[in-house]
Amino acid sequence: MAYSRIAGTGRYLPDNIVTNADLEKIVDTTDEWIRTRTGIESRRIALPGQTTVDLAEGAARNAIEAAGVTPEDIDFIAFGTTTPDLVFPNCAVLLQARLGIHGCAAFSVEAACSGFIYALSIADKYVRFGEAKCALVVGAETLSRFVDWKDRNTCVLFADGAGAVVLKPAEQPGIVSTHIHADGEYQDLLYYPGGVSKGWQHPDTGGQGVQMKGNEVFKVAVNTLGRIVDETLEKNQLEKSAIDWLVPHQANIRIIQATARKLEMPMERVIVTVHEHGNTSAASVPMALDVGIRDGRIKRGELLLLEAFGGGFTWGSALVRY
Repeated sequence: MAYSRIAGTGRYLPDNIVTNADLEKIVDTTDEWIRTRTGIESRRIALPGQTTVDLAEGAARNAIEAAGVTPEDIDFIAFGTTTPDLVFPNCAVLLQARLGIHGCAAFSVEAACSGFIYALSIADKYVRFGEAKCALVVGAETLSRFVDWKDRNTCVLFADGAGAVVLKPAEQPGIVSTHIHADGEYQDLLYYPGGVSKGWQHPDTGGQGVQMKGNEVFKVAVNTLGRIVDETLEKNQLEKSAIDWLVPHQANIRIIQATARKLEMPMERVIVTVHEHGNTSAASVPMALDVGIRDGRIKRGELLLLEAFGGGFTWGSALVRY
């Protein structure tokens, strides 16, 4: 059995920047309130007509270029998202067509903010067992499409973007281990109240947007991410000091800081993008990874801990030797 490694990364963001000052004009909030509680200063919002797959295509092409491969080399696509363009075909199939790829497996994974980690875990197994030689893993969202822009507790959080990685076989572990979990007991703490079989009503037409009990979510997220850190280290018989970089889900700066404390890691060794990107759900981890690699902080051979927590609840981690 071979291993898989990250051969290239990419990200893509909409051009439309919405600052906290912009939100002050449409909802009862302040820049100070948002920054203090979330760490967010600005976020990117998709332009009218711009879809999840539009963003994903940009990220995928950037990752493919960075990996030194061509779209024709891709033989597996796993796509994490909660905001698909269509019910079907799924986003991975639509992306496959955009890239001119034919015949390979292409599917979406819906695990909220943990979607990319789930997709990465699946793709890693396909590469390890020889079922794929060049896997594209994407996390992309247009969360702004179902946010209630009159709800100051949620509209300040969520944003749009896409990140991607290309996995190739390797003789030494690149994706060292992945760990994914879920517990539906907490479903009422963070959810979207509409769907195909239950009926769909958009916030703009009188429906509700994302529903979140923020304090409860925070408590469960901090405790759960603490456990996934322990699980990942114990599985690999590592000390906390072995981790070079934490690449967390960018939901809230306080949750990120709590996870860093669990690792006894200074914030200088944590990739933080939440201030510029907001919470982009499944896109946040691959985008933060791409930022850290492209700005030169993350270097080949270093050990990374990727982690995410999302509605469901779902959570997961990946230990990566970049």
